[in-house]
Amino acid sequence: MFGVLFPNRSFPMDISTFSQIDTVHWILDMNTFVGEAYEDIKEMCIFLLNSVSLPPDKALAVYVQSPGSPFVFCGAVSVARPSAVLALSWPEPGGQMQLAAADAAPLSAKIGVSVEDLAALPSLDVAAERRIERLAMKVGENLFNFMQSFCSVDGSRLVVPMDILDRWFKKFQERAKRDPEYLKGFVL
Repeated sequence: MFGVLFPNRSFPMDISTFSQIDTVHWILDMNTFVGEAYEDIKEMCIFLLNSVSLPPDKALAVYVQSPGSPFVFCGAVSVARPSAVLALSWPEPGGQMQLAAADAAPLSAKIGVSVEDLAALPSLDVAAERRIERLAMKVGENLFNFMQSFCSVDGSRLVVPMDILDRWFKKFQERAKRDPEYLKGFVL
C-alpha cells in the first residue's frame, strides 16, 4: 500500500517495516530504526505504491509520537497527492516515561500511519502551513520593531505617526528589491 524513506538516512522501506495494529493502522518503532536519536530525523517521504490501494476519499495520515507524549499529526498523502516529504515535528517527551516500571519495555518514539477520511483531515501539508505562519509572525515582528522605533508614550497609550505603515511598507519593499536574500531570512 505505501512506502517510506528517510532522506539521507534510509533506503526505501515498504509497509512490512511497520507493525500492523489493525487493517487501517501501522506503527514504526523508532528504537528499532534509529535508537535514541529519533529527534534527529527531521523529515520523512511517504508514497503510495499504486493508485488502486487507497480509495479517492481516503488518505494515509502520518503522526509522530515522542516517548510518553500523544501522537501529533504531520501530514498525509492521497490518490490526488501520492507522495510527500513531511517535516517531523517531534513533540516534547511526556511524563509517562518516569512511570514505566523497571522491568517494562522501554518507551520509544513512534511514527504512526492510518487510513482516514480525506475530508476529516485538517491539511495534507502541515509543514507548509507552519512555514506560512512563521513567515507571517516574522513580518509582523519586523513591523512592530519598526513602529516601536517611532513610538512615543501618552499616558497608557503608544502613539505612532499616521504614515508609519506606508513608511514601513516602502522600506520593506526597497530592502527586498536591493537584497534578494532578505526575504529568505523571514522563511527560516
